[in-house]
Amino acid sequence: MPDRPATEVIAEVLEKAPARKFTETVELSVNLKDLDLSIPKNRLEEEVPLPSGRGRPARVAVFGSTELLTKIRSVADVVVSGQELDDFAKGAKKSVGGIDFFLAEAPLMPTIGKRLGVVLGPRGKMPRPVPPGSDPTNLIRSLQRSVRIRSKGNRTFHAPVGNRTMKAEEIAKNVDAVLARITSKLERGRSNIESVYVKTTMGPAVRLW
Repeated sequence: MPDRPATEVIAEVLEKAPARKFTETVELSVNLKDLDLSIPKNRLEEEVPLPSGRGRPARVAVFGSTELLTKIRSVADVVVSGQELDDFAKGAKKSVGGIDFFLAEAPLMPTIGKRLGVVLGPRGKMPRPVPPGSDPTNLIRSLQRSVRIRSKGNRTFHAPVGNRTMKAEEIAKNVDAVLARITSKLERGRSNIESVYVKTTMGPAVRLW
């Protein structure tokens, strides 16, 4: 069966999905094949900037010195100084769920690993280090438009590509970006993908590939 244009498939997905009392996410469901996922290099873990954004910005938290936090306080969603790490760690299991990405000034990484690694590590949310004295404003803004792709050891995994407030054409651009990144990282590219479906959070899935 030949591929259908992504815009056409997404328009069908949005049309078939019943109206909900909340804004549903639009996501890809990717099914892999002919890969040994017990080998770490065959597992996907990527951050992909979406050309059309997510429909709502991702939430970004930053651990850093007073100097760094002053630069990004108006951009980041959560800021945590080194002195506040202990208090943040006490409630980390509850608070990290609402945060999509973490950054940390490099000197704090060993401390964060000790105090928060057990919470952040399994969720794939260990902070990306940033150099001391740098200004990560542009990186934060990029992450706010990005999604994380994690296949772990699973043959099937999901990736958000927007939400129902967006136009089909906008979501299609995001779909293309995500699939391009995925295929570029697989050993045999598209030949390692068995199928791709698009769906809303609670709506029916429609096959894209």
